[in-house]
Amino acid sequence: MQLPFNGAISAYFEDAAPDEVRDRIRKGSKNDILSPSYPYRDRMSRKDYEEAIEPLQVELVKMQAWLKQSGQRVAVIFEGRDAAGKGGTIKRFRENLNPRGARGVALPKPSEAEQTQWYFQRYISHLPAGGEVTFFDRSWYNRGVVEKVFGFCNDQQRERFFRQVVPFEQALADDGVKLFKLWLNVGRAEQLRRFLARENDPLKQWKLSGIDVKGLERWEDYTDAIGETLTRSHSSACPWTVVRADDKRRARLAAIRSVLHGLDYDNKDKGALGKVDTKICGGPDLWDA
Repeated sequence: MQLPFNGAISAYFEDAAPDEVRDRIRKGSKNDILSPSYPYRDRMSRKDYEEAIEPLQVELVKMQAWLKQSGQRVAVIFEGRDAAGKGGTIKRFRENLNPRGARGVALPKPSEAEQTQWYFQRYISHLPAGGEVTFFDRSWYNRGVVEKVFGFCNDQQRERFFRQVVPFEQALADDGVKLFKLWLNVGRAEQLRRFLARENDPLKQWKLSGIDVKGLERWEDYTDAIGETLTRSHSSACPWTVVRADDKRRARLAAIRSVLHGLDYDNKDKGALGKVDTKICGGPDLWDA
């Protein structure tokens, strides 16, 4: 089987990955590899996960019915390192919702025309209308992290972004948009394990990009950019919620619960909703580099 990028991810694993990361992957299995600092020793069982997510899906349907009736607008931003589980978590949010009112947005790199526009401009048309919820698989925070790491923006452009992002989000909140910002955090060994799994799965190879390959050697650069971004764009009006995502199942449950707890929708069943797991879901102080 022809591997994408000529097997660059496997080559990185064999020749360049830190010894600790390589050893943890070799000693692990096909299951999620939990970081040493992760608060659970084992990942959640499939049985427990399925029992927990079913009532949450019902609550999501209630939430959408409330949106349609009330005309409220909800936007959920998903950010995180590559392979942190953003797409899979969005899928679990949307799988039982009416797609007409629950849109997923994953924008490609800016066109030449978009590069001349105000940085936030191309995202504005994708914000929700009344009765809608929009899920952003990456967002304007590309400028804070990816563009910084790869030199796609200069320092002046990035500083302008930080000056504008909090007022921009405050304006959305003032206009009535319920904005949730989720940062999915994944450990280095688990990220590389997921990349290797994608490289060897013909049905998932499309998920890999050249940025993924080049980013493997820029872990620390990402760490610096992430830490600064979370610090400088966290606000009382639009705070960051960090979800530790080494265990995909726990992460999906925590993400859904954090959003539903933040909305005062009709007929909310707090018992079915359950509590947010604060061991893996909280503010920027929970972020583990």
